[in-house]
Amino acid sequence: MALNVKPLGDRVLVELVEEKETKKGGIIIPDSAKEKPTEGVVRALGTGKTNDDGKKQNFEVKVGDRVLVSKYGGTRSRSTARSTRSSVPMT
Repeated sequence: MALNVKPLGDRVLVELVEEKETKKGGIIIPDSAKEKPTEGVVRALGTGKTNDDGKKQNFEVKVGDRVLVSKYGGTRSRSTARSTRSSVPMT
């Protein structure tokens, strides 16, 4: 199922990447104790930010780049297959 979402303005759509589960010493960490993922892959870009002169600024990232995302930054959305976060990387 393809996710057909187009961010607006200076927004970026990031698909979160779950960390691979590692078992050290045979201890299994439950899902409720795991931290939120902070790494993701850029899936879509908006049109860009407009500066004070009225010109569009280009994004520093491109689709497919791996990025770090703040734990509580952006707006979280869920589809049936994926967990994504929309964030604003440019200030």
